[in-house]
Amino acid sequence: MSHINILKLCVGATSVEDLLDWQVSQRPHWPKGCAVHVTRMWPKREAEVLSGGSLYWVIKGAILARQRIVGLEQVNLGDGISRCALVLDAKVIRTEAAPRRPFQGWRYLDPNDSPRDLREGRAKDDPLPPALAQALAEIGLR
Repeated sequence: MSHINILKLCVGATSVEDLLDWQVSQRPHWPKGCAVHVTRMWPKREAEVLSGGSLYWVIKGAILARQRIVGLEQVNLGDGISRCALVLDAKVIRTEAAPRRPFQGWRYLDPNDSPRDLREGRAKDDPLPPALAQALAEIGLR
């Protein structure tokens, strides 16, 4: 079975480091070795998400990182509304910058449209400005 990814805005973060810092601060509340992101909607394509999908993070207008999705759990935060917890591998993998416009909630992201992972030696490189990354993507050089 092929997999599908999920695309989500990383609200409040201005860099991958912000995401990493927040996840470190929340680690005591999560299962060992995992990160958790709670969202309102449950993926209808659950089997595809769980067969190798990742959560791709949009930070300041560009996809910059991803985390492998290792599970989905139903949660209730005490208000009677059932939500979906995306259980993520704790490792944050930096990706090539890929511009994305703002959106609400999350979206499916086809693996063919997903940016490539950065090589280990490039993980600390500054991302391209979104406009430049968009221009390069439009001519096939992303």
